[in-house]
Amino acid sequence: MLVHTSNTKLQVTRAVKSAVTAFALTLSLGVHAQDATSPSAPTNAAVPTSPKTAKATNRALAKKVRHVLSRTKGLNLANIYVRAVDGMVTLTGSCISDDQITLAGNAAGKVEGVSSVNNRLGVRTPR
Repeated sequence: MLVHTSNTKLQVTRAVKSAVTAFALTLSLGVHAQDATSPSAPTNAAVPTSPKTAKATNRALAKKVRHVLSRTKGLNLANIYVRAVDGMVTLTGSCISDDQITLAGNAAGKVEGVSSVNNRLGVRTPR
């Protein structure tokens, strides 16, 4: 009979330990399963980027801006150069008129990911 009582105690102890472990796991999973709208969710600003990643992002944005400029009607891209750094786009080179300079600046500013445009384009004088 004594063996039966200690065996029951052992079973109860195991059951309690299992219940406590399951409860602890449930709590820990609930803490990590927060959605993106929660205040403790990391934002893009808090995520450090490597120089290699930043360079690739800048190149991709400049390429996207060049693509949009190439699709802009009435704009000659022959002497327009695009540089992007952290969402800031700089246009350098020359166009044949003030209208094209304005057109290029406006088109670049509408590209997704562009935060500002530094339009340093000049008017090319004919030779």
